[in-house]
Amino acid sequence: MVQIDRKYRALKEHLAGYDSLIVAFSGGIDSALLLKVAYEVLGDRVLAVTSDSPSIPRHELEEAKRIAADIGAPLLIVNTNEAENESYIENPANRCYYCKSELYGKLADIARQRGIQYIASGTNYDDLGDYRPGLQAADENKIKSPLKDAGFSKNDIRELARRLGMDVWDKPAAPCLASRIPYGSKVTPEKLTQVEKSENILRGYGIRELRVRHFGDKARIEANKDDLSIVSEHLDEIEKRFRTIGFDRIELKEFKSGALNAFIHVQG
Repeated sequence: MVQIDRKYRALKEHLAGYDSLIVAFSGGIDSALLLKVAYEVLGDRVLAVTSDSPSIPRHELEEAKRIAADIGAPLLIVNTNEAENESYIENPANRCYYCKSELYGKLADIARQRGIQYIASGTNYDDLGDYRPGLQAADENKIKSPLKDAGFSKNDIRELARRLGMDVWDKPAAPCLASRIPYGSKVTPEKLTQVEKSENILRGYGIRELRVRHFGDKARIEANKDDLSIVSEHLDEIEKRFRTIGFDRIELKEFKSGALNAFIHVQG
């Protein structure tokens, strides 16, 4: 508790040094906590900006709107065009670099137009230990990382969010829909739509943390053990519904965050 208090103070002191700030706000717990504390410190001198593109699930976009409204912070939704970039469409292992470069370029334009001093993301200390090519884009665009600089781990973020009464403190991570498509397989609007529709079906059974990986006509459903048992109980019905989307086969596997990153090392 003492450590969390210390990091919370350090974060507020850090943010107090900014005249004005854009928060790259996805609606995830990291950027949500950053926005909450930034708004507490800076008030209307902070602006949340959320990306909208074919790779963003509609329910996540609506959730981002709700969270920003709960915090009271102003929110701007900006369309990003990474899906028009051939380097992104080809889906290399560093796909996220092109996506984040597009986003940060748009945020830089907004900052210039509105005279906002800094741009910040919800990057935390734990992110440094994973393969995250988006961090290169952040460095190139001089994006601030207040949570990382204050020493926040993912667990710290969840604990402080819980103490601050944020109802999303235990929200599962929700990376973009393109992350469900194996590297080297092109990112297309059709594939993104298939993934979103299939994941929405599974959420209808009460499953919160899941991924539907897109392997052509095969969908790999990833969830924790308890939720996989729910899927198994309703598998016949799920298979029928998935076939209407374009998945003729279903594979079940226990969920592991960043599962597709394993292919990077196999290929490398």
